[in-house]
Amino acid sequence: MQDHGSSVIDGAAIDPGAWDFVAPPVIRFGAGRIAELGEVAALLGRHVWLVGGRRSLVDGPHRSAIEASLGRAGLATELVAVSTGEPTVADVARALASLPLGGREGVVVVAVGGGSAIDLAKAVAALATNLPAGLSAEAYDSLVVDRLEGVGRGIPIEVAPLPLLAVPTTAGTGAEATRNAVISCPRRRFKKSLRSPLMVPRAVVIDPDLTAGCDRATVAAAGLDCLTQLIESFICRVRRPLPRALVLEALPRAVRALPRVLADPTDGAARSAMSHAAFISGMALTNSGLGMAHGVAAALGVECNTPHGLACGLLLPVALAVNASVAAADYARLERAIDPGASPADATAATAFIARIEGLCALAGLPRRLSEVGLRQERIGWLADNSGGASLRGNPLELDQGALVDILTQIW
Repeated sequence: MQDHGSSVIDGAAIDPGAWDFVAPPVIRFGAGRIAELGEVAALLGRHVWLVGGRRSLVDGPHRSAIEASLGRAGLATELVAVSTGEPTVADVARALASLPLGGREGVVVVAVGGGSAIDLAKAVAALATNLPAGLSAEAYDSLVVDRLEGVGRGIPIEVAPLPLLAVPTTAGTGAEATRNAVISCPRRRFKKSLRSPLMVPRAVVIDPDLTAGCDRATVAAAGLDCLTQLIESFICRVRRPLPRALVLEALPRAVRALPRVLADPTDGAARSAMSHAAFISGMALTNSGLGMAHGVAAALGVECNTPHGLACGLLLPVALAVNASVAAADYARLERAIDPGASPADATAATAFIARIEGLCALAGLPRRLSEVGLRQERIGWLADNSGGASLRGNPLELDQGALVDILTQIW
């Protein structure tokens, strides 16, 4: 496996290579810090456009605290879009069509919710400054597609988006730290990214208390999404020192915290650890890459409407097994970060790591086979054909379509 800027010191490879790193410039993390939301938003603008999830904001238990904090800062607030699931092109188009007319000066977009709400907010913030105002949802539909990777016309985000402040209410996607928004289109059967370095949120407020209302299924899916992002960003082809160091810090926390929060959703320390690890996973993937599990998960979401985190949890064990021939040293390093007493032999430590992650996936209780999420056997070829993109290109082991069909058949 080619090492691009590896931070691994093996006796010879001491040069970290050229690298860069992007992250939200303002980060406030900790229980109770939602009270500081208004203070942070006021750093970015005077008028708040709220984008939130139906359960996490509109009907959620924290709405009054959020509005009170914004009110104390003297900010005018307007709810402009509500997320009800993973955002579609139609969702983005409707949100753009419903935006208030008039100038955008002084507007800050505040996203409150899981990855879906934050992605919708990122798309709104970016396209509000890069598309004309006042069009119909039908007119916006094609303009949104034009800017998506792989299906559009490759039109870039050239004008700086409205400043975005992200407030995650789940611990998994890391969307609060990434430079893209994942947008799907059920009618045209795709799930693609709107992506730009300009789309990284300007600020994040991460209050683990906001995750307390998540049900076990959400905790499990989000947690395995987080684990998948941490692991895939560590083993991917783009190997940069800072994200790898962050993964070594965050993964041991997540591995210990996920079983605790699954067993006891009121475990504040475990929820805090998962919120921390999720944010780190977003920074890690943004500054490195991903792999097979994420590459297939997007297509599986299109074919079977499988939620992203659930798809990642299903695919992670087989992705670990497939990449073991080239990633054993990385697996061993991750295992030793979790357990300093792990075997000094890479093969033994790598085997222990795979078994550890498989155990967590089993504990989460998510589906283990593609047939369990509704994939028909005759659609395996389609799934393999549509699992390309940046994530699969980052996989440490090169996989052609035939190899992917064989792998997916094994877990059908």
